[in-house]
Amino acid sequence: MHWSRRTEVKIFAMSYPGYPPAGGYPPAAPGSSPWGGAAYPPSNPPPIGLENVAGYANQFNPNYMAGMHGSRGTVTDAPGFDPLRDAEVLRKAMKGLGTDEQAIIDCLGSRSNKQRQQIILSFKTAYGKDLIKDLKSELSGNFERTILAMMKTPVMFDAYEIKEAIKGVGTDENCLIEILASRSNEHIQELNRVYKAEFKKTLEEAIKSDTSGHFQRLLISLSQGNRDESTSVDMSLVQKDVQELYAAGENRLGTDESKFNAILCARSRAHLRAVFSEYQRMCNRDIEKSICREMSGDLEKGMLAVVKCLKNTPAFFAERLQKAMKGAGTKDRTLIRIMVSRSEVDLLDIRTEYKRMYGRSLYADITGDTSGDYRKILLKLCGGND
Repeated sequence: MHWSRRTEVKIFAMSYPGYPPAGGYPPAAPGSSPWGGAAYPPSNPPPIGLENVAGYANQFNPNYMAGMHGSRGTVTDAPGFDPLRDAEVLRKAMKGLGTDEQAIIDCLGSRSNKQRQQIILSFKTAYGKDLIKDLKSELSGNFERTILAMMKTPVMFDAYEIKEAIKGVGTDENCLIEILASRSNEHIQELNRVYKAEFKKTLEEAIKSDTSGHFQRLLISLSQGNRDESTSVDMSLVQKDVQELYAAGENRLGTDESKFNAILCARSRAHLRAVFSEYQRMCNRDIEKSICREMSGDLEKGMLAVVKCLKNTPAFFAERLQKAMKGAGTKDRTLIRIMVSRSEVDLLDIRTEYKRMYGRSLYADITGDTSGDYRKILLKLCGGND
């Protein structure tokens, strides 16, 4: 049991007669709602499927849905692609004195990850040299980090980011949360295989070695890559989950974190969007606010990330990007990771959400917060000033 920073408030409130009602709040019965408001559940609820979850989830984002039916990335396969020709362009850019960084940006920034893998192979075939080693020897700083990140496959890049997040003193919990909360089942299952092959240690062992308590359990649950993927919604199960979440948090002293973990990490996206909407309606409080009231520290950040990703993944990344750039100094590792990892997934939607949330374009903020070739490659990935 976790005693949050709000526990004192709950103890105080519970000392008053009549709060909560004897025996706790009754479960919602058809045609009534213990939280007041309209009859609950509705007498004739509409059929629920992925295409009409919007009625139950007010955070439903059509831009995100577009991403589920095809790439919403800024980087796509280059037409007329010739890996040998690109290998020659890169060889010339790095040969002799000095480096033609612009040629590297123009070439690699316009190729998909799959095409970059073919360029690596063609470079070795044509010149008997390792392209990655050549790039490392010619480039430096954040520009080098961005280019090298682009040359790894998406799963391999995530594996190395997680490894980096947990090595040495201190842990980059935000990196672990971001990756494990936002990736698909298939991606996470592949990540487990790659991590074990690359580092001779399972992803779960790595998480256990560097985290503890309920936060560790949350990460281990997410690292299974086993979320339900059904697109239909059973409203009776939605109602049951809402009541259990309320009973595990707002309606008790302390918090039953395991119940939040079980529901938020196992249920499908469509189901949980319906849960979040019904939770707001029944409890008159957003699920995110309840998590903030009930939890703290890394567990709070982790649970919030899961909820935000389920509601609107591009908005989650827009917020992460804004936080990486605001104030003094830039969290370059976060900025690079998101720009590279989402460039072929949903960066178009992230740009849209960024503009909606902050009133400025992502392109403009990257321009103002970075410089040199590092800025050029990030803007190339960003793809537009809108």
